[in-house]
Amino acid sequence: MTASTHSDLAGRLRLAITRTARRLRQEADSGLSPTLSSALATVDRFGPLTPSEIAALERVQRPTATRVVGRLEEAGLVSRAGDPTDRRSSLIAVTPEGRALLRRLRSRKNAFLAQRIESLSEDEMATLAEATAILERVMEDGR
Repeated sequence: MTASTHSDLAGRLRLAITRTARRLRQEADSGLSPTLSSALATVDRFGPLTPSEIAALERVQRPTATRVVGRLEEAGLVSRAGDPTDRRSSLIAVTPEGRALLRRLRSRKNAFLAQRIESLSEDEMATLAEATAILERVMEDGR
């Protein structure tokens, strides 16, 4: 493959991923912005976390993370507790309500995708499974 071919493929892939992500957000109909949903999922996966850790993982500035945490806390989706290792900071954890919301959102998104792919042939399903494994590896490697 040439550099031009790589660039063309990267552009098509980026557009497909962007459209897929947007459609999944629409199907989930969470009432949360993508920023809030992402932060909630990050705290669920890696938490409890300090606001600085959330900022780093979400690749936003600390004041932005603080505002996001405040909105999630107001909605009852996360709770804040003192950090036993640093009294100046707090630890953010997902509440049972937040975890239940994430389960519902993930279930809706999975159901949407399952419905969309159930009409694929066995060969297409195998190709999609292979492409999924490749995408996971590419993103994990950071390549």
